Amino acid sequence: MPKLITSNRVSRQFIHWLLAEDRQEKKGPYRKEQTHRKHPWWQVMCLTGVDYFSTLGYQPGIAAIAAGALSPVATLVLVLLTLFGALPIYRRVAAKSPHGEGSIAMLEHLLPWWQGKLFVLCLLGFVATDFIITITLSAADATAHIIENPLAPNLLHNQEVGITLVLIALLGAVFLRGFREAIGIAVFLVGVYLLLNSVVIGVGLYQILNHASAIANWQTALFAQHSNPLLMLGAAILVFPKLALGLSGFETGVTVMPLVQGSSSDTPEKPKGRIRNTRKLLTTAALIMSFFLLTSSFITTLLIPAAEFATGGKANGRALAYLAHLYLGNSFGTIYDLSTISILWFAGASAMAGLLNIVPRYLPRYGMAPNWTRATRPLVLVYVAIALIVTIIFRADVEAQGGAYATGVLVLMSSAALAVTLSVHRQRSRRATLVFALITLVFIFTTVVNIIERPEGIRIASFFIGAIVLTSLISRVWRSTELRVERIEIDEKARQFIAEESQGAIRIIANRFNKGDELEYFLKEKEVREDNHVPSTDPVLFLEIMVSDASDFADVIKVKGVQVGDYRILRAESAAVPNAIAALLLHIRDQTGKIPHAYFGWAEGNPIQYLLRFILFGEGDIAVVTREVLRKAEKDTERRPGIHVGG
Repeated sequence: MPKLITSNRVSRQFIHWLLAEDRQEKKGPYRKEQTHRKHPWWQVMCLTGVDYFSTLGYQPGIAAIAAGALSPVATLVLVLLTLFGALPIYRRVAAKSPHGEGSIAMLEHLLPWWQGKLFVLCLLGFVATDFIITITLSAADATAHIIENPLAPNLLHNQEVGITLVLIALLGAVFLRGFREAIGIAVFLVGVYLLLNSVVIGVGLYQILNHASAIANWQTALFAQHSNPLLMLGAAILVFPKLALGLSGFETGVTVMPLVQGSSSDTPEKPKGRIRNTRKLLTTAALIMSFFLLTSSFITTLLIPAAEFATGGKANGRALAYLAHLYLGNSFGTIYDLSTISILWFAGASAMAGLLNIVPRYLPRYGMAPNWTRATRPLVLVYVAIALIVTIIFRADVEAQGGAYATGVLVLMSSAALAVTLSVHRQRSRRATLVFALITLVFIFTTVVNIIERPEGIRIASFFIGAIVLTSLISRVWRSTELRVERIEIDEKARQFIAEESQGAIRIIANRFNKGDELEYFLKEKEVREDNHVPSTDPVLFLEIMVSDASDFADVIKVKGVQVGDYRILRAESAAVPNAIAALLLHIRDQTGKIPHAYFGWAEGNPIQYLLRFILFGEGDIAVVTREVLRKAEKDTERRPGIHVGG
């Protein structure tokens, strides 16, 4: 018995620690975004760079495997699409979502109601694919650098899966302990990593210049495969989807916009300085990455034997590290490995931070997140568990995970291109619409080709989409009887009506707005007084709630007073009628100190049908649901507003 008590106590303590953040008092229906310290744009660029620039650790090897001698040409296509496709798109995304919402929020605003919400949920599935594979792929490549280092002990060989699992578990432990933005660490890691890569690339170019046969051999191999330059370009375009990992940093760049320091003249509505500096961030990062992508692809293709790129080869997943050891010695190579391992591991931290920002930014606003997702630690455990499973499935193979990673990246970039295209189309800019529509088609084509050639990415994304949609819908139903109101704003005339009514018993008649003439209110009042035996001497107020967007979850209810003849009406809009009525009744009670009474008529029809109407369209059996919302919101029956149903 004492052991059982001790076990229960430990379980309670663990749950209390796990949900510590959730137990903190929070205002409003969902967690507010934190206010972050602002930093110069180049420092924030380094934070995005631990993800973006770290792809240099494995991108040249993946490009060589995918394109062979054609790798530099295919990389040139990637660079052109980066500078003239992705960069212009995300410069516009930065202007449209300056608070870090990203391209998903643009589509959310362009596609209202449930179709917009479901579309966002699907995109979140691809976001999860992108970030989870970032964690697993980066950890796997860090493992490759550990194992292939000449100074690594032999017992580490053939332990790729185990080492990768340990790295991911350590990453999870960091977040369970508590993680804050480490701009300083990111600046140091990125600065050292880019400096070391510059040295390696400089030495590689020097070796090529001193060995003219390297260029001749490459040209021979290239033209042996593709004698016609046009066919060569066409082949490079076709192989381009396999190189899409080099586009991974743009969505992260706009997500971290709240960290970017703007100008003193910025306002929350128009942060022009922040937008301008974020555009500098995106442009500079794209230029730096383009330079390193081209040069790294060129030197690795010319200087490394093709067999070394294959699985088991010394350059597999670590092409630049291979050259660092070959030409600069094991001491420098080990320093390069340590730098690469650090930035790859920190890239996983960046991805985890991005995942932890997704749930509070979108799902709680939709009512599509369980209560425990407000706490960070349970989410960390879920994400780490998924990352561990993915690592085991892919056997910690960098190249095998490239397709899934590319799928997530390309779908997000395609959605961003589509969002920008729709945005400029609404602005009636024909030339811009045509240009961005062509870029969108390129990204969609690339995405489709990648999915056909490497379907594991869409399978993983489908799993995440299914899990997110199912969990979200269950949560929406589970939380449907919450108040779901941020605040209530009442105009002067409505206040006057409530004050007049509070002189006696507060009686409110819920009415579905029809014609809005005196006859409508006369007949409704007559019906309610007869069904509920309300004395003719007692004054009444009418309450009308119009459904705005039923797919929304929480909103601000603005109540205005309207008089039609002798009848006084309170009118408002809300995402759900019963929840709005319950919130308003509680508000009136708190403002007047009196318990209001609301009067309804019985709904005719199938209860299941009304339940679905409530969940999907915010209406249904209003009286029953209003009573349930009040029951959950106010436990004291003596203080609970009265609900009367007649007829």
